[in-house]
Amino acid sequence: MKKITVYEKPTCTTCRKVSKYLEEQGFKFEKINYYIKPFSKSLLKNLLSKMNMKPSELLRKKEKIYKVLKVKEMTENEILDAMLKHNDLIQRPIIEYGEKAILARPSEIIKTIFEK
Repeated sequence: MKKITVYEKPTCTTCRKVSKYLEEQGFKFEKINYYIKPFSKSLLKNLLSKMNMKPSELLRKKEKIYKVLKVKEMTENEILDAMLKHNDLIQRPIIEYGEKAILARPSEIIKTIFEK
């Protein structure tokens, strides 16, 4: 079986729902709190590629830091760098399963990652 990794913030309700679903289904998975173990640039780029997303599509736009940094005026590379410096800008949870990854928002989307 492919490794399942959940990149999360443990206090996030959606992250807790995803973990509960995986546990109830009997999946073994690794949880990574990206506030304690931040993303490297290469890992975040790899996950974005697996999700077929641009950095701007993974942004949490309601965060205060989003407005402070004027993210709307940034390039995709600048957004990626901002996400690495400010974890609050990254939507969560991100689920990685082999060569696939999804943003499990809403949490019910997690089921789709296991489809062939």
